[in-house]
Amino acid sequence: MSALNTTDPQIYQLVKQEEKRQKDVLEMIPSENYTSEAVMEAMGTVLGNKYSEGYPKKRYYQGNEVVDQVESLAQERAKKLFGVPFVNVQPHSGSPANLAVYVALLEPLKGKIMGLSLAFGGHLTHGQPVSATGKFFKSVLYTLGKDGQLDYEAIEKQAIKEKPDIIVCGFTAYPRIIDFKRFAAIADKCGAYLMADISHITGLIIAGAHPSPVPFAHIVTTTTHKTLRGPRGAMIMVTDKGLKKNPDLPKLIDSAIIPGLQGGPHDNQTAAIAVALKEAASTPFKKYGQQIVKNAKVLAKELSKYGFNLVSGGTENHLLLIDLSNKNVNGAMAALALEVGGIVLNKNAVPNDSMPPFYPSGIRLGTPAITTRGMKEKDMIKVASWINRVIEEVAGNELPQDKEQRSEFWKAFKKQVVKNKKLLAISKEVKTFCVKFPVPGVN
Repeated sequence: MSALNTTDPQIYQLVKQEEKRQKDVLEMIPSENYTSEAVMEAMGTVLGNKYSEGYPKKRYYQGNEVVDQVESLAQERAKKLFGVPFVNVQPHSGSPANLAVYVALLEPLKGKIMGLSLAFGGHLTHGQPVSATGKFFKSVLYTLGKDGQLDYEAIEKQAIKEKPDIIVCGFTAYPRIIDFKRFAAIADKCGAYLMADISHITGLIIAGAHPSPVPFAHIVTTTTHKTLRGPRGAMIMVTDKGLKKNPDLPKLIDSAIIPGLQGGPHDNQTAAIAVALKEAASTPFKKYGQQIVKNAKVLAKELSKYGFNLVSGGTENHLLLIDLSNKNVNGAMAALALEVGGIVLNKNAVPNDSMPPFYPSGIRLGTPAITTRGMKEKDMIKVASWINRVIEEVAGNELPQDKEQRSEFWKAFKKQVVKNKKLLAISKEVKTFCVKFPVPGVN
């Protein structure tokens, strides 16, 4: 990056600082990962200079002969990898991909979406009232059972009563296997489209570590930067079942992306998606996806030994959701303290959370990024120990009920925790440990 250093040393130094941060910490936000050096290179190519509104061989601009080949290659690789007849690789990210499906199939202010409530592990774009998907379309939200798992009978009753046009399955904080076949039966019973948002578990599905929705859903959406390890982007897929229900689905979805929601695609991003898809078709990637789950299960087992309350009782995928109520510390405090200790994850609401959104009861963590660095089951024992030591250090800090007192309490807590000697000592241990595990494209 010598040219960047010469032209803009300020940005260059910030990039270097971020490289150091990524090397020195355990990155455990389950929606984050490291791309390969090849994917990074594709993102930084001259393809980013081109404008290519439209689709292969149907562009509004000249000079797209090469770009057409890039996009077609990405499409074909995705179709082969997932076993689907149609893929759109142009969505800039996951949110516009999901919105495009609704725009393609629903009448504004009349069409109805049914997705999991955000408070129970759903996503904003699955019909949450604060999202455009909940403002421009009708929405009804389902929840989880008392055991923290999907209650398919309750979902079926709700779907039959509400008669949604689209049922969305696929979540952001759900640690269990999704029964796509059961969801399909529910959707078929009420005449709805079934849309599977597999953004979090795409890599697991490719690896055979989670069942695929392709035989059961009509439409599948996914981001490309989580367990797939590609660039930030998204794809929309139509299955054979989807084509059977509506042969016009590909045309409707293409039109929803452009001219409906976007202009030109990011061609460098498309190339990087193609590279990631090629990598995902390899044997090492399949082993990687299986290792993510192995690591998560061991981590869950070890944390349970320390008395952590795992929502749903454990995990079957890449993430863990932990209710910290029994540790007398909220998720915001825990996440900050863990970051000081060199472990990066996020605060998160748990089912039926009584705490305010900015100070939820839980934390969400996952194993995709640390597995990319080469960590295995035995390493999860150390990780669990560090997490426990951090939480023990900050346990007992109960948040005041009064909002003004709460604000002052939080300021004081932050000031103290960043100087905490025990947490800083753990951070040094983590940093030394991380040296053994290179970060792709950085080390």
